[in-house]
Amino acid sequence: MGGFGGYISRLRRSNTGRSRTLLGVRTVAGEVLLLELVLVVLLVATAAFSLVVQARNAAVRDAESGSYAVAQTFAHSPGIVAALDSPDPTAVLQPLTEEIRKTTHVDTVVVADIHGIRITHPDPSLIGKHILGPYKEAVLGHGFTRTFTGSRGPAVNSVVPIPRADGSTAGLVSVGIAINNVNKVADREVPVLVGAAVAALALTSGGAALVSRRLRRQTHGLGPAEMTRLYEHHDAVLHSVREGVLIIDGDGRLLLANDEARRLLSLPANTEGLPVTDIGLPPPLAELLASGRNASDEVRMAGDRLLAVNLRPTDEHGGPAGTVATLRDTTELAALADRAAEVRERLLLLHTASAHIGTTLDVNRTAEELAQVVVPRFADFASVDLAEPVLRGEEPSIPLGTVLDLRRTAVAGMPAGHPFYPIGQVVGFVPTSPEALGLIRGHTKLVPDLSAERGWLGADPERAARIVAYGAHSLISVPLHARGAVLGMANFWRSENPDPFDGDDLTFAEELVARAAVCIDNARRYTREHEMAVTLQRSLLPRGLPEQAALDVAYRYLPAQAGVGGDWFDVIPLPGARVALVVGDVVGHGLHAAATMGRLRTAVHNFSALDLPADELLARIDEVIARIDRTENTDDGAAEITGATCLYAVYDPVAGTCSAARAGHPGPVLVLPDGTVQVPDVPAGLPLGIGGLPFEAMELSLPEGSRMVFYTDGLVRSRERDFTTGLDTMRETLAGQNRTPEETCDDLISALLPTPPGDDAVLLVAATHILAPSRVGEWDVEPDPSAVAGIRKDVSQWLIDRGLEEETFATELILSELVTNAIRYGAPPIRVRMLHDRALICEVSDSSSTAPHLRYASTTDEGGRGLYLVAQFADRWGTRYTAEGKVIWSEQTPGAAEAPEFEWNDGTLGL
Repeated sequence: MGGFGGYISRLRRSNTGRSRTLLGVRTVAGEVLLLELVLVVLLVATAAFSLVVQARNAAVRDAESGSYAVAQTFAHSPGIVAALDSPDPTAVLQPLTEEIRKTTHVDTVVVADIHGIRITHPDPSLIGKHILGPYKEAVLGHGFTRTFTGSRGPAVNSVVPIPRADGSTAGLVSVGIAINNVNKVADREVPVLVGAAVAALALTSGGAALVSRRLRRQTHGLGPAEMTRLYEHHDAVLHSVREGVLIIDGDGRLLLANDEARRLLSLPANTEGLPVTDIGLPPPLAELLASGRNASDEVRMAGDRLLAVNLRPTDEHGGPAGTVATLRDTTELAALADRAAEVRERLLLLHTASAHIGTTLDVNRTAEELAQVVVPRFADFASVDLAEPVLRGEEPSIPLGTVLDLRRTAVAGMPAGHPFYPIGQVVGFVPTSPEALGLIRGHTKLVPDLSAERGWLGADPERAARIVAYGAHSLISVPLHARGAVLGMANFWRSENPDPFDGDDLTFAEELVARAAVCIDNARRYTREHEMAVTLQRSLLPRGLPEQAALDVAYRYLPAQAGVGGDWFDVIPLPGARVALVVGDVVGHGLHAAATMGRLRTAVHNFSALDLPADELLARIDEVIARIDRTENTDDGAAEITGATCLYAVYDPVAGTCSAARAGHPGPVLVLPDGTVQVPDVPAGLPLGIGGLPFEAMELSLPEGSRMVFYTDGLVRSRERDFTTGLDTMRETLAGQNRTPEETCDDLISALLPTPPGDDAVLLVAATHILAPSRVGEWDVEPDPSAVAGIRKDVSQWLIDRGLEEETFATELILSELVTNAIRYGAPPIRVRMLHDRALICEVSDSSSTAPHLRYASTTDEGGRGLYLVAQFADRWGTRYTAEGKVIWSEQTPGAAEAPEFEWNDGTLGL
């Protein structure tokens, strides 16, 4: 169907050669302009005449009020009565009235006696004659104003009595203004009024011309007959055509809709002028109508109707921008329409199921989503039963000849008091039953009428009867099978919906459950991988805290709610009663992150055994990671572990100091004994594996009772909270609190992680102790072998003073060998330090960087057995390097064993 723009264009072309000037009376615009001009001229002329008449009337009224005021003023002037009673009143009053006439610009001021005889007059020849017009009313004391013809022609005349003191009338005063003079005053305003009328006529005519010009454009220069014919065609389209017609402008607004379109679309009244997307149409149909493109028989739903829509632009033949849409109802066949609606509903439900099933990788939640998505659009009740291994993430197996144990995992649409199995109930299916056979073979079961087929739940006939009595009348059971494995069964029931399930419903249920089964199997596989990762990670994390006396330590590890990360921590005892605290984080989740974490933790343990400073240890770990990435990197980069962060700190309880270095990890938070919270600015290095810059260590002095808080970013950062906000919350929680490490952990977890975290989180809190001075002994040693005996004696006395007499022999043997080696092979200054902590620690330091090593002497060697004996008597021994040299140390457990018999010989060992 052609657009109205084309129709109008054809009308215009059919009138070629006709007069289409703006003033042509053959056009609607010309006739309107002519009519407007006639009306304007009449209105302007009438208005001008009215204004002139009003001006003259106003002048007369002004003359009346003016003459009366002058008469009243003169009649009540002092001395007027005396002048009238004088022998010659004319001589007295004539000059006075002439002066008043000239001053007030009136035409006549006449004084007469009570008999109407003039005493004064501008024309002296009329003095003594009787006045014209009425005057008796004024003699009676009532002044008046009249317009009448006097001695000088028509005039406005006011007559006022001159009162005596006793109230009687002494005479009359008549003041007149000629009508000609009044009209002259009004005529002075006529040019202004005429000019205004001409200007108004010009403006109004111009406006009429503009309106007519616009009307001509709007009517396309059509004449009245053509407009009538256009309207008749328009009316035929609106009311006679049995196809829906919509006219939409270029902005997508509805301009016109005929009766059939309103019926098909159920359009409300007053929809013209609204966007087609806002008149209550279904979104697909509204979007098509607003698109402005060509369309041929595109089918869209509108309520319960299936409409074929055609779109054609109106500007193809020079018309205005817009679209003409025709709508044709294709729902004559009710069965076809019902079938299309049913198919559409099924497709929509499948689409909804695809969007709402499998939103998480949780088996139970996925089963709940399957049950909820079908109620009430497909079934009134729904339940999902899963095999026990599936819930644990294991591969399910279907045993033959035994009862199949399925656990009810999810239900939907079942109110309280329903007769179905509750959630958590184990549902047993005998393999010989149709249900179990269908489950094993992967077939579905359709029961259109439960009351007619009582064998559908033969294992529990009593419950089956209760379900039927509850109102359920139809059932579909579909096994959940994916990737060759049967995971469980989904059951759909109808009670409120009177229509029983049919074959089409069964096909739809199989499609729906097949999609859900894949999601459940994905969740099962994820559960298995998650459990494996959690098991691996927990096996790699510390299972307990080592014994040490320098720190009171508490920790919390919270795995991520979805996925396992690579966060770890460690508490590592070091020689000299020192303790290393480690917190790290491997970027990523899953088995690879957990395995990488284990490798890093092992590397940290190995390098900490070398007793390296914090910054040097991180540098060694960085080199190890870089080497691993070079040697084990694959094409897809799966083996890369770059991105790990670590914070390594060593606490010395003797000096009360902590040396810390970090590689891309958040620094520690300190809580001093007075409750003050500090965040030391530990130099931030790059994450491990990147390389390029050295790490720097920072030494902190800590009073006894201070708490050090180490953490990973999963504790303070989340989707709802940035790192700075989380750190501020941590500081507020710690401030002013004198808590134990365990209580501190509980407070921080409650404040920062009230819900399961989205990322792994590690929290490590350590309260410091300082070794009492009475448990520390230090001596300087002269670089002379004879000094060995004196040192043995001093150390023995130190041990006896502390009740460690049983340790004197072994300690003297160890100390003698270590001091002798320092004197022979080391360099001064030489110093001995004894520490009594959980173990008895002996340290000998010198300024040489050459370390001794253990070797086994032959039977003919005179020396070489010293360190071997030290290793036998000490629980541990080793060497650590300092900035000034090295320290050889040993540890003994007091009371661990009895000392053998040895004798000393000048600082050397003898057997």
